[in-house]
Amino acid sequence: MYPWLDPSGRFSVFKLAVFIALLVPGALLLWPVIAQGGATIPVKDAILQSGDWTIRILLISLLITPLRRITRFSKLVQVRRQIGVGAFCYAIMHLCLYAISQNLDLGRIASEIVLRIYLTIGFVAVLGLAVLAATSTKAAMRKLGAKWGRLHKLVYPIAVLGVIHFFLQSKVDVSEATLMAGLFVALMLYRFVHWRGWALRSASTLIVIALVSGLTTAGIEYAWYALATGIPADRVAAANLEWMWPLRPAWNVLLVSLVMVVIYPFGRDGAGRAIMSNLAGSLRLKPQHSRGG
Repeated sequence: MYPWLDPSGRFSVFKLAVFIALLVPGALLLWPVIAQGGATIPVKDAILQSGDWTIRILLISLLITPLRRITRFSKLVQVRRQIGVGAFCYAIMHLCLYAISQNLDLGRIASEIVLRIYLTIGFVAVLGLAVLAATSTKAAMRKLGAKWGRLHKLVYPIAVLGVIHFFLQSKVDVSEATLMAGLFVALMLYRFVHWRGWALRSASTLIVIALVSGLTTAGIEYAWYALATGIPADRVAAANLEWMWPLRPAWNVLLVSLVMVVIYPFGRDGAGRAIMSNLAGSLRLKPQHSRGG
């Protein structure tokens, strides 16, 4: 099926927009590589950027289900598979660019993957995404039956591996990796709340999730600097308590999670949506009737 068609085979502006949005970052990061004939610096930059976009898009794919539950926009399900396959494509791009940086020396690439733990973890994550992408079709769903759902729950450990890979290759500056870890925590909290049967469409629940996610993110950053670097972790913890620019990952996770509190009233059957509809109706101009002479 073409990525711009809905399940019934009709053209979908929504799916086309998502498809184009998935293509744009790849085009932008590959253009310098192509324009400069595979020069070393553009390739290295593209390796980092493609890795960043892989984990970002993977987390967006994990956001679809809780966002659908919060907003009750059923059409979101139509792009979940598309976004997941997009994450796999960026992972393959990331791997291929790494291979180019190694002059396509397969022996060297294999030895590096085996000997460097962060490359091993990243490669296992790519293999996992390949399995999920290969079994994302309707034919695979029918063939696997109930096993399909259990298989695709592997996306969660794959995301964990991706975040760990991000941390290990980031070395000192782990701000972006910490942000991704914190957002993953928030996504897992949405699922935990739903699994427990608690009200996900609740401002108080969403605020608690945002606070817990932000605090956990600060804890992850503190633990990393305390255990993996020589940088004083206390300074990092103190920085997380201050409002500064650029914002620390914990603040970013808190603010992004609080967006859900703003969004949910405007979902289907939401109070905010009803108020906006009533307001729009009251502002419509009523036809003027002439009184006749």
